[in-house]
Amino acid sequence: MAEITVTVLDPSGLHARPAARFVQVASRFASTVRIRDGEREADAKSLIGVLSLAIRAGSQIVLVTAGPDAEEALDALAAQLGPFVNREISEPHPGPAI
Repeated sequence: MAEITVTVLDPSGLHARPAARFVQVASRFASTVRIRDGEREADAKSLIGVLSLAIRAGSQIVLVTAGPDAEEALDALAAQLGPFVNREISEPHPGPAI
C-alpha cells in the first residue's frame, strides 16, 4: 500500500472535467485506488464517487493505492493532478508490504 497527500490549488477545486480525467487514469491500474478528503473517502475509479467528495480549492486530499502497480498508479495520478495540486508539499508514505 502507498499513499500521497496533496493540496488542491485549482480555484474550482477538483471539478467535473479534471475529475473525469483523474478517474480515467485511476481506472487503468489493477490496484485499488481511494481518494480521501478529511473523513470522507471514495473509490477513485468512480466519477460519481470522486465528484461526491466536492473537493474544493485548498483541500488536502490523500490518494491511497494498494495492489501490484500501486506505486505506478500514485505516480500517474500525481502527474495527472499536476496543474491542480501543490507538489511542493506532497509527501509519499510507503505502507506495509503486502
